[in-house]
Amino acid sequence: MSAPTRELTFNVEGLDCADCAVKIERAVRQLPGAVEVAVAYGSGKLFVKLDARAEPEAVARAVEPLGYKVRPEREPAGEARWWQNPKVKMLGVSAGFLVLALVSQLVWPAAARWVWSAGALVSAAPLARKAWAVLKSGGGLDINALVSIAALGAVLIDAAAEALVVVFLFLIGEVLEGLAASRARGTLRELAKLAPTKARRLEADGRVREVPVELLAVGERIQVPAGERIPADAVVLEGAGAVDESMLTGESAPVPKRAGDPIHASTVLLEGQLVARVSAPAADSALAQIQKLVERADAMKSPTTRVIDRFARYYTPLVVVAAALAATAPPLLFGQPWEVWVYRGLALLLIGCPCALVLSAPAAVTSALARSGRMGVLVKGGDVLETAGRLRALAFDKTGTLTEGRPRLVRVWGMDEREVLPPVAALERSSAHPLAEAILARAEEVGLPVPEAEDLDALPGAWVKGRVAGREVWVGSPAAAGGLPHEVRENGETASVVKLDGEVAAILFFEDAPRPEAAEALERVRALGIETVILSGDREPAVRRLSGQLGGVRYRAGLRPEDKLEALKGLPHPVGMVGDGVNDAPTLAAANLGVAMGNGAQVALEAAGVALVEPNLNRLAHFLELARAALGNIYTNVAVALGLKAVFLVTTLLGYTGLWLAVMADTGATLLVTANALRLLAWRPR
Repeated sequence: MSAPTRELTFNVEGLDCADCAVKIERAVRQLPGAVEVAVAYGSGKLFVKLDARAEPEAVARAVEPLGYKVRPEREPAGEARWWQNPKVKMLGVSAGFLVLALVSQLVWPAAARWVWSAGALVSAAPLARKAWAVLKSGGGLDINALVSIAALGAVLIDAAAEALVVVFLFLIGEVLEGLAASRARGTLRELAKLAPTKARRLEADGRVREVPVELLAVGERIQVPAGERIPADAVVLEGAGAVDESMLTGESAPVPKRAGDPIHASTVLLEGQLVARVSAPAADSALAQIQKLVERADAMKSPTTRVIDRFARYYTPLVVVAAALAATAPPLLFGQPWEVWVYRGLALLLIGCPCALVLSAPAAVTSALARSGRMGVLVKGGDVLETAGRLRALAFDKTGTLTEGRPRLVRVWGMDEREVLPPVAALERSSAHPLAEAILARAEEVGLPVPEAEDLDALPGAWVKGRVAGREVWVGSPAAAGGLPHEVRENGETASVVKLDGEVAAILFFEDAPRPEAAEALERVRALGIETVILSGDREPAVRRLSGQLGGVRYRAGLRPEDKLEALKGLPHPVGMVGDGVNDAPTLAAANLGVAMGNGAQVALEAAGVALVEPNLNRLAHFLELARAALGNIYTNVAVALGLKAVFLVTTLLGYTGLWLAVMADTGATLLVTANALRLLAWRPR
């Protein structure tokens, strides 16, 4: 039996780059009792699973020597002013020495050398302490070590002025990286701010009492007036109104709501007044789930991120070896000047910094996950996002996925619907069968009166009969009626036969209509070069009819769950599956990318890697476009990071660029990569 474990979440202050996240993970993993460790660079959170051997305080003791503050998630971080940031303080000290050195150069040139040297060493000292802490935790040499070595080496070869400038420029880059990371986390903070704090609870005696949303229990009634945010996920009991759901779904048009409709926490009631019954506690609302999933998904590294992390682990030591060879080989082997090649070797240390490369994938993934959350698409990790970006085929379930999931009356043969619907609706008034609901909905839509029925009798699944206004009325399946008249043809619809006084009087035809956005969404998916196919357990005529309505999508009908699994194997990979029902769970889990409709079964939502908050297929098409954009963003970032390093490597060895340009190249690459990734936060579908 496995030992009990605790899952803890910490906020990490000062977590400004993906390389920082790697250091923290490595340090915490060395703790006795650390079972699982994950750091989400994008949200600034540390997720740890500890067994009984480890105390939560040990996490802080392992991380804080690296230069980061760790607080339990439940403990709010103090709002520090920008000038209280340790990196800003370090930059201020460095800037002070820089000004003092320049003044000394003018006033007392003989002392300037010592001011430059002191400034470089004092400014680099905090970096050296961090580097030593990382080295002790088993993290190897990092960028702090490289800059510290470069600064010390420059002082020793009488290039102290450049040493101080290098540290100063590096600290500017560190501060700017922190600002960029804060900007990336802005979307998550905005989501948190959207959550309401108060609710109007209806008490048993009818009075309205304002309470914190955390106190709302499932089943309690709440009142929502116009203009306020809905405090919890709920189902409307009374009233009608229009709700702005754009913060969850990205859809700008208000959504009408009436009795029986679901409403979501943090959406805004624009007009009307509602009384609703709470369906989920505040911690489990759709908004809370989006926030949790985006935060935790960010900690699940994408394949590209894992490859880059492994590469960087060996890359930095190789850079140190290459710099050492560049500094020593020419003087030893060819009699070149030591000070020239030591200087170039130190510059190579800075050029070789892996920051921009390590940041290239996680920055793009974090931005894309935050953007997809704002679109109402929940993604379980960076690996899921990358799979979506590489998708080659996408299979769709039919009922409830491509269709609305409920039948509707589409045509009547034999009689005018205004004549046949009232007596039929009278028989179906007390039935919960989907076809009965479709008949009653159509009668209500047309505004037809529904009379009373007498002498009701029924054979479930086959027929129902009774007397309405003195006439015998019978409604049932074609099989129970002995078949359809020879002149009547089904076109993939479901038929019901109506008999009046024993004679066939009308045939009602029903269909499960395609979602209004389905055809457009499939077209957008195909435009990405992704093959689409319908895999359905429904009858072949019904699936064929739907295929025609959606532009001739390839389909397979009459499939059992195991048949769908076999069908997936025959599609180009990576392959995705979109579904909503319990029977879709095996294929959602087996596909490279599983997508669950937000109104689907819980088991389907758990099996999928992607969930649509609202069952709107355009959201899926938009997400696939975003995933492609994110993948392109990652490739661009890697090219920029490696390309700039290659250029400055050559120019440094040839003597055209020095220490300060080397550190500017590294900082510039990091900022370019970050700025490119942040563009995804403002991404819009075509």
